Amino acid sequence: MFGRHLIVAGVTTVLLAGLAACSSGSGGADEGTGYVVAADNSGGAATGPKPPEPDTVSGRRDTVRHLPVETARAIRPRLVRTCTTGTRRVSHSSSSGAGARRRTRTWYTSERYTSCRKVSSGTESYRRTVRPEKWCVRLDDVDGDKARDDIWYQVTRAVYDKARDTDKHARMEFTPTGDGC
Repeated sequence: MFGRHLIVAGVTTVLLAGLAACSSGSGGADEGTGYVVAADNSGGAATGPKPPEPDTVSGRRDTVRHLPVETARAIRPRLVRTCTTGTRRVSHSSSSGAGARRRTRTWYTSERYTSCRKVSSGTESYRRTVRPEKWCVRLDDVDGDKARDDIWYQVTRAVYDKARDTDKHARMEFTPTGDGC
């Protein structure tokens, strides 16, 4: 039984090696279709799209904008933990003897327990976030196209600080976290 599994595993390995040798010589990537050939855990070949390159943009710095976090007052139910205690009857038994002389003795005891749950008790006020904090940079001549001016990009705090410290109309290149501001 074990020998049969070993033979099947060996044949599968040889077939996969033959398929890998027949694929393109660029390390398994088929450059014409944009797909990557990779081995999965089952020993077979799996295909999927290549991971996209990070989309960087470049242009001349126009202006920067910081939008602070915006919160609003809201009300929610106030949950309070309440516990109840009680007792329950627990049955115990023990057996002795064998065959026709077997005897079972049963007795009962009381056991204390505590059960807790959260219940609503009035309301409480809190601050909820309406808009998260955003850092934005506006570029002119985006990716070298002079017609694409005044486009806003959301960026990280580090990119925002770097843009704020550079001169206006200086060339910048970064990876935005979002569009618009």
